[in-house]
Amino acid sequence: MYMVFDIGGTFVKYAWMNSSGIIQEKGKFPTTAKSPEELIAQMTEKFHVYKKTVKGIAVSCPGIIDAENGVVYYGGSLTFMHKQHLADMLSNSCGGVPVVIQNDAKCAALAELWLGNVKGYQNAVVLTLGSGVGGGIIFDGKLYSGKNLYAGEVSYMMAGLDKETIRPDFFGMTGSAVRLVERIARAKQLDDLTDGVRAFELIQQGDKEACAIFQSYVLDLATQILNIQYLLDPEVIAIGGGISAQPIVVRGIQDAVNEIKAKNPFHMARPNIVACKFQNDANLYGALYHYLLRFDEL
Repeated sequence: MYMVFDIGGTFVKYAWMNSSGIIQEKGKFPTTAKSPEELIAQMTEKFHVYKKTVKGIAVSCPGIIDAENGVVYYGGSLTFMHKQHLADMLSNSCGGVPVVIQNDAKCAALAELWLGNVKGYQNAVVLTLGSGVGGGIIFDGKLYSGKNLYAGEVSYMMAGLDKETIRPDFFGMTGSAVRLVERIARAKQLDDLTDGVRAFELIQQGDKEACAIFQSYVLDLATQILNIQYLLDPEVIAIGGGISAQPIVVRGIQDAVNEIKAKNPFHMARPNIVACKFQNDANLYGALYHYLLRFDEL
């Protein structure tokens, strides 16, 4: 059995899983830690509940991750994780149990490759729409990280550039699902700026303002997806994140791609866009798969 953690900005999810990816038990606790030591202590506490049966620990973490050496860089909103040797710290705290870590979006891609809607493909891209846009690239059936670990860091791709100020519009903002919901909530003067359910109800109901914002959003996504298709030419591009549970999202992106192509007939790319199978638990599955690959346990 394996202990798996998914460190997020709001919660740390954890699960007790077997090598087939079956979750035996799971839970979560608020991400209240203010230091790596405090976070490690919280994770170790959960480990001790299952320690007699835990063979290894797999961790999904925000930031740029040196998976080979178990080091976190930047750490997303958890800036205290920058340059921390998380794998060694957690292993030492848990009595020497092997620990591996991987970037959260790359874990989502690994989950889809292992048991999801990218399984069977040799070349694929997974985009996770959340507070930003995460990315994972599969080449020749394996996760590709790049020389400097930047491969898949699509949030930093530029969607535009102000020529006067040289300030870019990053894809992480234009493709942010959180920003989409906030824009609709502000336009409709909703009390809760994070109410994604209500935002999509308005879209489904054909609300003029909500639909206009959504249309702008999927056009931004479609633009970058076409760019990715030309650059990498993957067999499939899978859309993940909680927002992907809304069928209108993938359908809207595909319609936007078709609209762009119809108005620009020189376009040849035909991206195969699908929804990810896994949503909230994707990072848990992917982190475990990363561990199994690392120790050749498949």
